[in-house]
Amino acid sequence: MQISTEAIESVASWMAYETFVFPRNLSLAPYDVDRDPDKAIDLMMLVACLNFAFTDFETGETFIVQRDGEQLVDTDGMSACLHEALERGEPLLDGAHWTTITEGYLDTIFEGSITMPLNAERAQILNDVGRRLVERYDGHFHTFIRDCEPAMYADGQGMLERLVREFPRFDDVSTYRGQEVQLHKLAQLALWSLRGAELIELRDLDRMTAFADYIVPVALRVMGILTYSPELEATITERGIVARDSDEEIEIRASTLVATAQLTDAINRRRPDDRQVIIPQIDYRLWKTYHATFWPHHLTPTTMY
Repeated sequence: MQISTEAIESVASWMAYETFVFPRNLSLAPYDVDRDPDKAIDLMMLVACLNFAFTDFETGETFIVQRDGEQLVDTDGMSACLHEALERGEPLLDGAHWTTITEGYLDTIFEGSITMPLNAERAQILNDVGRRLVERYDGHFHTFIRDCEPAMYADGQGMLERLVREFPRFDDVSTYRGQEVQLHKLAQLALWSLRGAELIELRDLDRMTAFADYIVPVALRVMGILTYSPELEATITERGIVARDSDEEIEIRASTLVATAQLTDAINRRRPDDRQVIIPQIDYRLWKTYHATFWPHHLTPTTMY
């Protein structure tokens, strides 16, 4: 796998002049059910727990819901289903309820173009996280969040440090040729979403990486920034499985982090000091443009992204 410095400079030469935003997370819109900040935190952390695997691993079809003539794809579709369930009175913000959730229950919540993949795993995740919330945080994620330091890293008390330590669901690490690789996609994305919705402060937001998923690597491939081996390219194009924790899977995700960091640096060299951007803004720019693309992405059965 290769990262093209030339392609990074080429993309930065035009992307640097775009407008970059702190997006308002779609888990709170357009189906807002409550403006209470505690409930908003609980909802966004629920989305974070479930925000993975929206493509059928056999057919390559993506989870889509239709609302008011609009197609809502993957995370957007899931968020719409969750809001509608809340509007029906489902107690989805209560960790105690999470301990009772089953695969069949989630199948009824997430009705779309396909059956949501890995709903059995989603149910188990909510069971485990719900028990932890009930045991230590009154059944609610907002209690946990408000008990952390307002930073990702703070001598073990930062939100990211505690999230991955206290909730194994978020401990997204792999071992690559004997070395631990920390990726923490969903944990970082959760904090980014909470910060974007102005529900928390993070004094070290500049330490956040990209969110190593399926979609951002597609954007980097289309732009010529990432180049895969012919064998890996064929596997992805033919909808083959790239095994979790294989060298190829780890390299895709790790290269995404490196390439987005380098692209951010190249963009910032072209922007004035008062218009500097951070890596998650570049990540969002790429994800938003390509998350519904028909270009094939790698398929890895995992609950981490």
